[in-house]
Amino acid sequence: MRRLLATLVILALVGLAAFKTGVWWLADQRMAGARQALAEFGVLHRGSIGSGVEGRVVLNGASWHDFELTQPLNIARAEFDAGSPVNLLTGLAAPSRMPAQWSVRLEGLSLILDPAMLRNWVTAEGVDSEGEQALFVLSCAPEPRQQLGSGDLIRMGIAGLAGEAFLHQNPDRIHAELNTISTGSLELDWPAARVRLQDGEITVSSSTEPLQLTLRDAGLMRRIAAYCAREAGVEPGEWAGRSLDALVAGLEARGLEPSDQLKALYRQWLLEGGELTVSLRPGEALFGIPVRAEEAKQAGHSWPVRYNGAAVPDVYLTEARPVRAEVPDIAVDPVVPRENPGVEGWYVADMANADQWIDYKVRVTLSNDRVVDGRLVSVSEKELEVARVVAGGEVAYPMLIRAITNFEVWRRGRAQ
Repeated sequence: MRRLLATLVILALVGLAAFKTGVWWLADQRMAGARQALAEFGVLHRGSIGSGVEGRVVLNGASWHDFELTQPLNIARAEFDAGSPVNLLTGLAAPSRMPAQWSVRLEGLSLILDPAMLRNWVTAEGVDSEGEQALFVLSCAPEPRQQLGSGDLIRMGIAGLAGEAFLHQNPDRIHAELNTISTGSLELDWPAARVRLQDGEITVSSSTEPLQLTLRDAGLMRRIAAYCAREAGVEPGEWAGRSLDALVAGLEARGLEPSDQLKALYRQWLLEGGELTVSLRPGEALFGIPVRAEEAKQAGHSWPVRYNGAAVPDVYLTEARPVRAEVPDIAVDPVVPRENPGVEGWYVADMANADQWIDYKVRVTLSNDRVVDGRLVSVSEKELEVARVVAGGEVAYPMLIRAITNFEVWRRGRAQ
């Protein structure tokens, strides 16, 4: 009897070792395939691999470094739960045969922000990745085309992003959440949808059911509105109006016109934030947002939207004739006055040689006729930074060079 018991213990230990070895090898192969598939976009580091007999595989100390970012996204713990050891081995060996129910959880997500992390959230030229006029323009500088960026978040006191995420695949739906510390959360619920892995590609299939997307900002929009309005030198209401005008102009460029309720909702969200729930259909044009013909403007389907728990009626788009905004590519050369060597004052300087005036007092006139003066901090190929004294300290204002119409330096004149 003792020998039988010892044999069973040895077999159990050998089986456990074989299971963990098999899980480690299969997980390593899957991560190697993912790393190769994503090599065009960034670098994936898997960290260490662990597993549990209940059907879980765990990655500790993983990270993802996108080539467009200067900082990596660190993942302290990533867990895949297949529900049972058999399902785990089957899912790792053949991802196309994933069980009907599984989950992925990411814990300890962290991204340290850098002032030069991205050129901008929205391209500096005011267009999206397809070259169309941008829809969501959040300007945080005297120049309206200077968009909200990571440097602005740092000056707002947000040095990094941290939180956790999870995705549950059930037989009848997908449910996913991203929860961050002090910067809000994102929740997705998609009935009849399923994640599929085939030939190294991840696809999502669904029926005609729309997905429900809920965004909670945790007070972030109020902070952004107050900060951006102060940096632009306007009141928060005027700043929100400018951002709304950019949305309207972007839609008009696409041949669309937002309803009054849609404009009011967007403006309210910019100023107050809160909880916003929308219904989307990824397989349809404009994600299922209803577009009414001009003649049917007063009647038709409304976009299902809830704001802070209450339904918002009459949210839709209307067909319109596309309107293209004309933006000059170059600035008009200013008239250069004659210099007086005996007088210290403002003198026009060539932008091509702006870097020679670092630490000098400069005055910049932008294409919207706003004037910014202060100490010249830095000059790059696309923008320069001017520091101004605010509340006893200095705040650097980045400005696009292409938006500058006049550049002056406070200095003593030269003999001509």
